Amino acid sequence: MSDLGCDGRADVGRVLIVVPTYNEAGNVGGIVQRVRTAVPAAELLIADDNSPDGTGAVADRLAAADDHVHVLHRPGKQGLGAAYVAGFGWARDHGYDVVVEMDADGSHAPEELPRLLMAAAEADVVLGSRWVPGARVVDWPWHRLVLSRVGNLYTRAALGMRVSDATGGFRVYRVAALEKIDFESVSSHGYSFQVELAWRAHRAGLRMVEVPITFAERENGDSKMSPTIIGEALWRVTTWAVRDRRQAVRRVVNGTASGQVRWP
Repeated sequence: MSDLGCDGRADVGRVLIVVPTYNEAGNVGGIVQRVRTAVPAAELLIADDNSPDGTGAVADRLAAADDHVHVLHRPGKQGLGAAYVAGFGWARDHGYDVVVEMDADGSHAPEELPRLLMAAAEADVVLGSRWVPGARVVDWPWHRLVLSRVGNLYTRAALGMRVSDATGGFRVYRVAALEKIDFESVSSHGYSFQVELAWRAHRAGLRMVEVPITFAERENGDSKMSPTIIGEALWRVTTWAVRDRRQAVRRVVNGTASGQVRWP
């Protein structure tokens, strides 16, 4: 449980990579192996939502064989956001300095972790971005590409964030930054969870940087994305934008300029 030095070029403290799982028995072992090779000093927390396919048992075997791997067994499927909030709390309670979000399905390449962690040496939040120069998206159908691009453009315009990819899930947070944005009060799930965290970081004035990544469609298992999840995200973004503008108008009318941040 030593500090992480990315090839000796950056030291961001103790790193915990949180990997939520639900029915990822065929993927989790390979992801753990690749992470351990890419960033040997980092540790992993597999947050399993009581997967029917036995992912939790696979995770337990991985943890028994490697003291850098930990498992958080959760009672059932409660959504990606809830799994990450639990993982963030676990990281804080166990004294980690940096926490990473990463999918278990192979869409996020563990080999890119050193670059993301290097960027965290100068930032509070690092977003692995699919929509900045140098990034690539592999094996996505055209409608997924269009949906993601349009959704991110709408989010950027509605919330006033200068972020190209507010919906991506390959990220690095300083634990102190998560405390500043009161992560435990986040109520969003799935797609909108990532947007809410990015918006909270933006409103809190945290240092955010985007690093280009290669995003690949999963090879095994079923995607968790659905029209319902996307619809929830767009509805929440619209609601937050309207509420934010109403609060701004109210402050102007009342002649106040409170710096207090009200979370979504």
